[in-house]
Amino acid sequence: MSDYYDRDERRRGSHRRDRDDRDYYRSSRRRSRSRSRSRSRSPPSNRYSSSSGIPSAGMIPSAASQPPLSNTGGLPLGGYSTTLSAQDKINRELFVGNTPPGTSEALLMQFLSGAMRKTNLCSPDATPILACRTNQKFAFIECASVDTANKALNLNGIPFLGASLRVSRPSKYAGPHIPSLTWQQLTGQPLPPGMTPVPENNGLGGGSAEEKLNRELFIGNTTPEMTEAMLRDFLGRAMEQVGLTRMPGNPIVSCRVSGKFAFVELRTKEEAENALNLNNIPYLGASLRVGRPSKYTGPHTPHGNWEDILAKFMSGELQLNNAASAPAPPAAVAAPAMAQMPAAPAMAMAPAAVPAAVPTRVVELKQMLTQQDLEDDE
Repeated sequence: MSDYYDRDERRRGSHRRDRDDRDYYRSSRRRSRSRSRSRSRSPPSNRYSSSSGIPSAGMIPSAASQPPLSNTGGLPLGGYSTTLSAQDKINRELFVGNTPPGTSEALLMQFLSGAMRKTNLCSPDATPILACRTNQKFAFIECASVDTANKALNLNGIPFLGASLRVSRPSKYAGPHIPSLTWQQLTGQPLPPGMTPVPENNGLGGGSAEEKLNRELFIGNTTPEMTEAMLRDFLGRAMEQVGLTRMPGNPIVSCRVSGKFAFVELRTKEEAENALNLNNIPYLGASLRVGRPSKYTGPHTPHGNWEDILAKFMSGELQLNNAASAPAPPAAVAAPAMAQMPAAPAMAMAPAAVPAAVPTRVVELKQMLTQQDLEDDE
């Protein structure tokens, strides 16, 4: 009996040990799973410092790996710098008009650069013009700097191969107006005979299409025998003779003839307003109509007709509010009325002026005769 109880007690003890072993194993597995889950949820220990939460030095991205940002909306600086570069090129670029056909880029660059060095617009060893693009009647030059481009505006009107070059800002230029002189004002040299003067860079519209439209006039009732040179010479000399110009020289810069009408461009806005008084002027049997082109949208300019202007001028009663210079003598104005007859424009416009006396050399001879020679009858 005692043996039975001993076996039963040993059996119960074995079961208790097995149960304790199972409980210990299960609790060990639970602790292991809990530690693995906590490790997966927590951030890596080498990523942040335990005290301040500041990223460690090894985790901070380098500046080279980050794209540069601008101060305008976080866009990359590449596009912003490209825009600045394009605008800088426009500010360094100049338009050169009236270039003779066949002008080479190298010749034009060398000529303008030499002119700038000669007039101290740049240093003697400088290269003021970097590039040049030529077309049939105009060109574009790229200067070394914005300041050089501003100084190169003083080349406006420089004679080149029989033409007067028009140096101005391109149409894309949107910067401030920079005061400048013409080549004649800079050097004191007059424009060679036969050359057309160019407009001044006065900043009125920056040489834009609107400013050019204010200097342009429509000429109607032209006949086929009227050429551009004839119209320019006739109308320009008529303006000079009645005092409608602001400065010496022909005020008409260019003329374009198209069938029964033409367009003339004057060098200043004020001279274009004065030229409106040429309306109905007779020329080669036709009465020319002078007025604004259809695209003109500016204010109305009060003006008279040629008959009124000529009659008042001949009587000495001419009073033009927009005339900037003193009138010429009445005898010099009668010639344009003779242009109704078919004749050469130069002959029709020849002023009836008396030629000025030319001084001659006088030789004085002394002590050629004595008093006795004068008293002797022989």
